[in-house]
Amino acid sequence: MSKYLIGLTGGIGSGKTTVANLFAELGIELVDADIVARDVVEIGTSGLNQIVDHFGRQILNQDASLDRSALREIIFNQPKERSWLNNLLHPIIRTEMLNQLAASSSPYTILVAPLLFENELDRLVDRTLLIDISPEQQRKRTVNRDSVTNEQVEKIISSQAPRAEKLLKADDVIDNHGEISALKSKVIALHNNYLKLSNNA
Repeated sequence: MSKYLIGLTGGIGSGKTTVANLFAELGIELVDADIVARDVVEIGTSGLNQIVDHFGRQILNQDASLDRSALREIIFNQPKERSWLNNLLHPIIRTEMLNQLAASSSPYTILVAPLLFENELDRLVDRTLLIDISPEQQRKRTVNRDSVTNEQVEKIISSQAPRAEKLLKADDVIDNHGEISALKSKVIALHNNYLKLSNNA
């Protein structure tokens, strides 16, 4: 995989999707770890079949799709089951991501991964881009957008690497406290830089 790869990450509510879509508008292909993670447990996949074999049919919805909240309940309270699930899904997700990255034909490709550093996916990419906002804004945006409680947001934030650590690790940082117009010009500047880097790679 000789293509130039950018790993895009950021905490929940930071605006990752907005930024990723701005790159997509510039003709850059995206591989989204969250979408891949959903695809590998669709009806009929070996991922879903193995989960049902292990946990039983109570983790299925009526239409035979995965009942994510039922599964979340089980693994949230049972670390052993969580680690079984991670051991099953991580290799499947990784293989599918690598296949999609290899199939990409844009000058460089962006891997969008909320847990880029936590799951060591940064080892797969040439550069990392962090979308950064303050924890206060993270909480506000997430509660407004996902209608979740403050407590749930806190849990999600605490499961992700600390902001200071991510800021140290990232090659590039977009501060997303401002307006969408400011965001667009930052994306264009980075895009031009990534084009240069991918030409020299």
